[in-house]
Amino acid sequence: MSDIRITTVQTKLFWQDRAANLQALGEKIRSIPVATDIIVLPELFSTGFSMATAQLAEEMAGPSVEWMEQLSAEKNAVITGSLMIQEQGHFYNRLIWMQPDGVFYQYDKRHLFRMANEQHYYTAGETKLIVHWKGWKICPQICYDLRFPVWSRNTYKNEAYDYDCLIYVANWPEKRSFAWRSLIAARAIENQAYVIAVNRVGIDGNDIHYSGDSAIIDFKGERISKTERFGDKTETTQLSLNDLNAYRKSFPVYLDQDEFKL
Repeated sequence: MSDIRITTVQTKLFWQDRAANLQALGEKIRSIPVATDIIVLPELFSTGFSMATAQLAEEMAGPSVEWMEQLSAEKNAVITGSLMIQEQGHFYNRLIWMQPDGVFYQYDKRHLFRMANEQHYYTAGETKLIVHWKGWKICPQICYDLRFPVWSRNTYKNEAYDYDCLIYVANWPEKRSFAWRSLIAARAIENQAYVIAVNRVGIDGNDIHYSGDSAIIDFKGERISKTERFGDKTETTQLSLNDLNAYRKSFPVYLDQDEFKL
């Protein structure tokens, strides 16, 4: 299967209110009018970008992961986004990749946003995640990770790229929206991959404003989705693996890659 359908959910979040967020997001997901393969939610979609880890963090067996499992099976689609997770005495900003068969993978945010003191409340992850889904290789990351191109570097080895698509889930403030829009295009161009970037809208409990600017960017750096900034919008876009591979073959930048190790 060479095509895949991605649904992006650009939405406001209720501050530190898990029940309200899961209720609202559940309604949005259930009302997606077309079949889809992957549903992408924002960073910390059940709480907003909060540092109240001791009060709000869940175990992996908690209600939000269970909610993802139930909805994923119901929609027959992957659901992904990040949650505030407590595990073995540590707190993580953890992305969950939940598949409709109940199999899931996880990625802990590598780069913690020190300008909000995130590193004092969460533990950084150490391992990149690349998942295989319907013939695609997909690398999901979280918000501030976007600023670190070495972490997302798409290397070419054994006649194949590491991945075909990057996903960024975010709570990225409006006042830095130019950087967001510029960097998601840059990651697509330099890695010759699709980029799916999902950010929230609205105002959080710290009076930080979010413009969304969610987008799907193709391998040439061009925006192919239609979601408008500030809008509360769910959109489904079809991506072509054949088009991606044809472009890589016609413009083989990977043959001139520098070799180094992280």
